[in-house]
This record gives sequence, structure tokens and C-alpha cells, in this order.
Amino acid sequence: MSATPQHSTNIVPQKTAVSREDRMRVSGQRGAVLWFTGLSGSGKSTVASAVEQKLNAAGRLTYLLDGDNVRHGLNGDLGFSDIDRMENIRRVGHVAKLFWDANVITLVSFISPFRSERQFARELIGADFAEIFVDTPIELCEQRDPKGLYKKARKGEIPAFTGISSPYEAPEQPEIVLKTGEESLETCVDHVLAWLRYRGYTEG
Repeated sequence: MSATPQHSTNIVPQKTAVSREDRMRVSGQRGAVLWFTGLSGSGKSTVASAVEQKLNAAGRLTYLLDGDNVRHGLNGDLGFSDIDRMENIRRVGHVAKLFWDANVITLVSFISPFRSERQFARELIGADFAEIFVDTPIELCEQRDPKGLYKKARKGEIPAFTGISSPYEAPEQPEIVLKTGEESLETCVDHVLAWLRYRGYTEG
């Protein structure tokens, strides 16, 4: 299975007059995509939101693409079959690329359970892509269960639930690993900010 859909052969990409480099000069920053992946309840959205707040306070242009929010809008027509999950990530990958092209530091918080789809997003963005594995044991995710989803999944009320009745393929070589069960939120945020500083996306 692939995330690449069939498309019209009569569509040719239109080259725009303003380049990414032109936009970089105006914004004063280089875009990056921070792709947070992990089980439901792992802490993806919590960490991503805290990172965005820190970046915003430092004067950086950011945008957070959260899985639940996107499924209420752009991807509201998708279910949770494997094919729909892949289409979910395909669309989000292209949206993230648009933000990246505008030199926005883009935070993506999606379970994104399949390696092939995360690789698809990585190839869209290139060197400015960071896969961030929020490595939290499923036992802890179930204890947290902030939305009550694991309880419903265990009862069979939610089919194809990642980690229970649908697989999660953990990253093999992520840029960053965050262990929210062992480290504080502040420490996890610092790991991400340190990665951005080291690679020149932010200063100080």
C-alpha cells in the first residue's frame, strides 16, 4: 500500500515567482518540521504544545498541526482503516510541506503508526524534517487514558485502535526520543529546543 494517490496527468506544477529563500529573508528564520509520533496518551500533543509556546515566546513563527484538530476539518471525511490512516498522513505531510516552504517551524502531532507513511513525510521535507518518537509504554498510556479511548478499545467499542487492535511501528532511527514516563515535561521540551539550536533553526 502507498500514500501516493492517482492524479491527473494533465496537471503541471506551477513555478512561483517568490522562492523559499525570498520568504526566508522576510521571515528571518528557516522552516523545519518536527514530527511527533507515538501512541495515544503518550504525551505528543502536550510536549508539542509546550515547545510551540517556548518558540513563540522567543519570537519564532510556528504552527501546530494536531491530529484531533485536523480530523475535525481537512480530514473529517476519513475513518481509521489502514488506507484512511495513510491518506490522513499523506494530506498532513503535504500541509506541513506548505508551512515549511513558508519557513514556519511546524510541529506535527499525529500517532502516524506506519513507518512507510512517516518516511513519505520525511522525503517530502528533506533535511529539515525531524522525527520525534514519544516513547511511552502502552501500560502508562492506558493508565493516563485522558480520553477514555483505551477502555473503549479493550471493550471492542473502537475497532482498529492503535496499540490494541491495530499495529504501531515504532521509529527505528528518530532524530529525537522523548520518554515522558521517565522525564519531566520541561526536560522533554529542552531536548527538542536543543536540537533546534544545534542545527541553527534558533539562537542561544
